[in-house]
Amino acid sequence: MSDITRSRRAHTGTTDTVMTHRMIMFVIFGLMAGMFLSALDQTIVGTSIRTIGDDLQGLSLQAWVTTAYLIVSTISTPIYGKLSDIFGRRPLFLIAIVIFIVGSVLASFSTSMAELAAFRAIQGLGAGGLMSMPLAIMGDILAPRERAKYQGYFLAVFGISSVIGPLVGGIFAGASEILFITGWRWVFLINVPIGVAALAIVWRFLHIPQQPRRSVRIDWWGATTVIVALVPLLLVAEQGREWGWGSPIALACYVVGALGILAFIIAETKMKDDALIPLKLFRSPTFSMATIIGVLVGFGMFGAMLTLPLYLQLVLGSSPTESGFEMLPMILGLMIASIASGQIIARTGRYRMFPILGTALMSVGFFLLTFLQYDSPYWHVAIAMLVIGLGLGQLMQTLTIASQNSVGVRDMGVATSGSTFFRQIGGTLGTAVLLSLLFTLMPSNIVGSFSDRGTLTDALDAAFDPTVASAPANQKIMSAIYTPIVTQTEDAVTAQVQQGLQQARDAATQAVVQQVAAGQLPAAAQAQATEAAVAQATSAAAAQIQQQVPVARVGSDGSVSLDFSDAADRAAFVDQAATTLTDRFTSDDQGTAIGGSTLDDTSFLVGADARLTKPFLVGFNSSATTVYWTAMGAVLLAFVLALFFRTPPLRAKSALQEAADERRDAKDDETAADEAAAQTGALLTP
Repeated sequence: MSDITRSRRAHTGTTDTVMTHRMIMFVIFGLMAGMFLSALDQTIVGTSIRTIGDDLQGLSLQAWVTTAYLIVSTISTPIYGKLSDIFGRRPLFLIAIVIFIVGSVLASFSTSMAELAAFRAIQGLGAGGLMSMPLAIMGDILAPRERAKYQGYFLAVFGISSVIGPLVGGIFAGASEILFITGWRWVFLINVPIGVAALAIVWRFLHIPQQPRRSVRIDWWGATTVIVALVPLLLVAEQGREWGWGSPIALACYVVGALGILAFIIAETKMKDDALIPLKLFRSPTFSMATIIGVLVGFGMFGAMLTLPLYLQLVLGSSPTESGFEMLPMILGLMIASIASGQIIARTGRYRMFPILGTALMSVGFFLLTFLQYDSPYWHVAIAMLVIGLGLGQLMQTLTIASQNSVGVRDMGVATSGSTFFRQIGGTLGTAVLLSLLFTLMPSNIVGSFSDRGTLTDALDAAFDPTVASAPANQKIMSAIYTPIVTQTEDAVTAQVQQGLQQARDAATQAVVQQVAAGQLPAAAQAQATEAAVAQATSAAAAQIQQQVPVARVGSDGSVSLDFSDAADRAAFVDQAATTLTDRFTSDDQGTAIGGSTLDDTSFLVGADARLTKPFLVGFNSSATTVYWTAMGAVLLAFVLALFFRTPPLRAKSALQEAADERRDAKDDETAADEAAAQTGALLTP
């Protein structure tokens, strides 16, 4: 055996380590800072959105705030992935943090929900990199099976942000002012010091070995067409309830979106390997199936999860701070499942069971939520959230690992961003569609709850009670909802009583006229007789009216008033009025309609009498359970697909290590070939 052969075998028998454990830990330290920033922002807004919406007079527009953030972050995610493959992960990660900080500062100055949506879109531009870059960098430096060893660090960051995010968001939302600034504005300002710290940490510690750059084309057409494809479809998903699903503007969005999708496919086909999302990725059954499951899981997760803080605050009456604590069961389930699944993957290299089990548990959790009633105890919601968290914990990282494991080294960035991109598409659609569904159903469901005789009777009894109606805590809900109903009812009853009195008085007057005409009464006595007859008729009519309308009071001069201070009289009146109003609510009378603007500020529910708020809680609960049914349907479909999910064993080397080994082997082969050629040439020399 030649020395060359022995030397080559000795070299290839060992693997040069591209990154030591210490180097990896420094990189992870930088990633943790960026991930904390994005994870905190996602959780801190959820518990404060109701307060923000109420203050800016636009709670029903909250989907715009969330959708704008998700649209831009979704579109920018694959762009970050492609650019990071070209220019490196570190500079793109730093740019993403800076953009996110700028968007946070702007969002804190919002004066309307429209402005907040625009500034959240700028935040989303940075969030697209904060969400995808850490996953891509992890895919570079760690082998799929080794990631579970380091997963605990990221789970700690995610867990801490998930725990303190809702809590801090609730504290800020519950404070009227902090340092002379409205409390909820600190939800966005808090990102500034955290972002600056993250920027410093990433700049100092996030250093990744440089890879040889290859000549590539930037897919500008792909970036443009993906915007043209997604924005119209997401807009109609959000605004369809206002525009009308078959309106001209909605139809135009469908057409533009469809043409955009077609143009995107053509552009990506032309760009081949340089495409924003190379279509060759979908040749892998593993990547394709992981992508579809990710879209469905994102649809159910993002859309339905946004309703839970609202449910806790509106239906269960929790404060923003309390709702933050009450979300902990989901976080606990997520962390338990993530740690357990990560350890199993690290030891066995197999992960096919987790998408199946995860989607099954999520389906069960949403199914439990569909049984919620307006008076359900908190433990019912807590159990459902725990089960959903146990399902999510087995899906979040598993689907990304499957996507990364299905592609080669050079496509690691686009595969990671592509997986995140499609999951974000599902989440954005889920947010737009399910929140639109929620606020579309709420007015009709609230009116429907009034059609229940018992609910309406209790609410009217409270609304007509002077003590309840005049209580400061009930002023907002009375003026927003019940005062018009009370006023209309009082006016109708008063008019009816006055009409009855007038008829009695007219009849008495006419009787006197007839007596005079018949000669039974002298004409000179007509005026006096008429006055006496009218007084007697008024007295008799008043007694009869008192029996028919117990709350009516008729003065000696014929004036009519209504007195609701007596509980028995009020109950009898309400029982009569409820019959008429029930028919009006059942027939969907326009006079009883509750518009979406009424729901823009739900602060009228805080501290109000339970009888007055019940119809709204029942209506919101009915709308929320419809959302949970829809989310469950999407996750059930993901469960069926997961049954057919085929997953190859995970690779044992990181992307960087594989690239380094390939370069070393290629260099060894080239050196061996040169030496062999030199030796052959020497043998042929005369």
